[in-house]
Amino acid sequence: MAHTEAADLTCDVAVIGAGTAGLAAERVARSEGARTLLIDDCFAGTTCATVGCMPSKLLVTAGMAAKSVRHASVFGIHAIPEIDGARVMERVRRERDHFVAATRKSFDDLPEGVAVQGRARFTGMSTLVLGDGRTVSARAVVIATGSKPIVPEPFRALGDLIDTNETIFDRETLPESLGVVGGGALGLELAQAFASLGVAVAVFESGDRIGGVKDTVVHHELLRILRTSMTVHLGVEVTPSAGQSGVVLSWDGGNARFDRLLVSTGRAPTLDGLGLDQTGIALDDHGVPHFDKTTLQCGESPIFVAGDADADRPVLHEASNEGTIAGRNAVRFPHVKPVKRDLPFTITFTDPPVAMLGAPADDDSVIGCAPYDDQGRARVMARAEGMVRIYASKPDGLLTGAAMIGPGMDHIAHLLALAILRGETATSLLELPFYHPTLEEGLKPGLRAICHEVHAPLPERDQGVPPGA
Repeated sequence: MAHTEAADLTCDVAVIGAGTAGLAAERVARSEGARTLLIDDCFAGTTCATVGCMPSKLLVTAGMAAKSVRHASVFGIHAIPEIDGARVMERVRRERDHFVAATRKSFDDLPEGVAVQGRARFTGMSTLVLGDGRTVSARAVVIATGSKPIVPEPFRALGDLIDTNETIFDRETLPESLGVVGGGALGLELAQAFASLGVAVAVFESGDRIGGVKDTVVHHELLRILRTSMTVHLGVEVTPSAGQSGVVLSWDGGNARFDRLLVSTGRAPTLDGLGLDQTGIALDDHGVPHFDKTTLQCGESPIFVAGDADADRPVLHEASNEGTIAGRNAVRFPHVKPVKRDLPFTITFTDPPVAMLGAPADDDSVIGCAPYDDQGRARVMARAEGMVRIYASKPDGLLTGAAMIGPGMDHIAHLLALAILRGETATSLLELPFYHPTLEEGLKPGLRAICHEVHAPLPERDQGVPPGA
């Protein structure tokens, strides 16, 4: 990776942070002819590759493999998994490092002088100072500094007995027991993965919902499924203390000891030390800049914010898209252009996966339910569980959103997302040829229910369950 010489710097667009959003912002700005600087203190790689999407899915997939071995007996195939915790974690790290290396190669491919290693701090609306004293003068600046785990004060004193997503993948082997504090998406994914690998797991969530699932029916099904392999406590505040060779969690009515704790209580934008008070832009109560979600511009300033740094949509595809929007508008400043944002879309990679997309249901929504507890292909796979709830509007059954849990929902959700984006109705989606037997055809009862509710016609091709199915 090429670095700039130790001299004051000027550019059209300065991007602070070399994660997914920052890389996208720098790339699009440079492609539009801007002179760019990409500033980062260590160029370690993206959150996704190092401590997020990829290592977590490696662990999740290991857990699914162990679960599949146990589950094979339903097919008359008898086996007991012998789990080598050290080898599980070694593969997680090895494959993670492969993804990280690919990300770091992209730094090496940057043109000479673009990458600037150092910590940046604002001294004005479009001026920065680096840790080594160099100054940066830019026409516009993109803040893409990412986020960091929130570790509440009582847990910090436990030192090496706690993990976050930034440390847990570097553990040499699996613990015997694990307490997970926080029931967000990543906490649930890792909790279930460890449980599937033979670790005794308990999840503690202070709220009454887990995984950010707003749909009550889907939430109930998620909770039921998770509780088949671990303990889940809702509505509890826990107090940690160091115990004999482990950690003790205490709450109203109980206490339990664990070898380790995973603290998964959310992530906060990494904005400390940026000197935002020197910019004059408005900040919220948490110190996050106020910004326009369609332009990512902070007020009328030449400052833009993208990715986890804006605390809005903390998922990778949104970070990439936001970086692109922010980088392009930074080049255009002051003539920024609003952009229609992507359909809200999240997937939690539990087993089975949870997906939520589009607008949540409201009092006027029509809801079509498609249960998967007796769906044909799901039964063939011995994976018959889950529920799809499809939301539509009156009077014509226009599809507006969905919440779902069940086998293959990480793929099926993409079909519904495309249908919503294209303005499909329940009737028009039923016009699709649904191959038999597939998981996709399990959507049809929910789509038919919407048609019935809004008195929309069923397509002539759709005559219910095919004869002989």
